[in-house]
Amino acid sequence: MSARITPLRLEGFELLPKHARRCVFWEVDPDAVGGDDHLADAEFEKEAWLSMVMLEWGSCGLVATTSPAAPGDGPAARSGIEPACVGYVLYAPPHAVPRALRFPSGPVSADAVLLTSMGVESDPATDGLQHELVGHVVAELVRRGVRALEAFGRTVLAAELLERPAADPAVRAAVEALGDCSFDQCMIDADFLLEVGFVVVSPHPYFPRLRLELDKGLGWKEEVEAALERLLESSQLQQPVGAGSGITGEIPQS
Repeated sequence: MSARITPLRLEGFELLPKHARRCVFWEVDPDAVGGDDHLADAEFEKEAWLSMVMLEWGSCGLVATTSPAAPGDGPAARSGIEPACVGYVLYAPPHAVPRALRFPSGPVSADAVLLTSMGVESDPATDGLQHELVGHVVAELVRRGVRALEAFGRTVLAAELLERPAADPAVRAAVEALGDCSFDQCMIDADFLLEVGFVVVSPHPYFPRLRLELDKGLGWKEEVEAALERLLESSQLQQPVGAGSGITGEIPQS
């Protein structure tokens, strides 16, 4: 199976997996819903947020879909089956992400774009696509002149918070659930971020803030190109022989 990575457009909102369409962990401030942890229509809120960011800032996500079959190429082509989403990634300027203000390892740097969430299908054929998604985000942001990409990572120790509430009020505020969303589903693994070149700029036992520089003076383009090559090489090394592009991880099912 091969995957095609393209910018997320509003008319393609329905391509996103069900969880991604309903997840508003990053996009809605829990304080704005008056203490109610459920929204009347989370999917509407997510689509409205995407519409606002796309209108004011531009494309803020990528989707990876199975490549459509060529005309006459088997039953799938003849039946007109739509391509299926096998992965996605979302990013935005930090001022458009209410949840970013709640993390004790913040705030996000003023010169950075925030990588918020990523989802992938759990399938051997998609091994490595997670790296490709990050590579495409980097390429897009470099084209737009962005200096850095930051993210709040989720460490292994964060699993403790699923069993008992955090003693620190700042941590409790950061992980406050909203609807079906929770930090364990809606945050990116810190080890993965380190693997693809991010460095920790604000340490935290549960939710460090990490940064990937996209502009380092005269040699920044060469460094970014080298980073992209490393990402692609890494994804190829992880693929079984004969497998198409893929991703490591899993899209939450809901």
